[in-house]
Amino acid sequence: MPLFAYSYIMNKELSQEALEMIAGRFKTLSEPVRLKLIILLRDGERSVTELTLSAKTSQPNVSKHLRALVDAGILRREQRGNTAYFSIKDQSIFPLCEVVCDALSEQLKTRANIFAAV
Repeated sequence: MPLFAYSYIMNKELSQEALEMIAGRFKTLSEPVRLKLIILLRDGERSVTELTLSAKTSQPNVSKHLRALVDAGILRREQRGNTAYFSIKDQSIFPLCEVVCDALSEQLKTRANIFAAV
């Protein structure tokens, strides 16, 4: 997360509406299939069919999660003929995921060191 965003949150009393919006973003990202779809779209747009094959789940399940990500403003959807293509709309999703992954990695290293220090 950019330092200015962290500083803004830490030095500002947020309204209930703002807190609900932030919680909604985290709720949207709380589904593993949605995170997998975001990762699959990291290198560019893909069709629903491509995403379904890569995510190894059903097309209705992929479509449901894509709809939630579009509604949240994270992805964009473009219809071309009979095929829908999806791409990342909100690039801030990647630094957010990186912060979370880095923190989890550090926690796991600390836990592993507890057992390695025998």
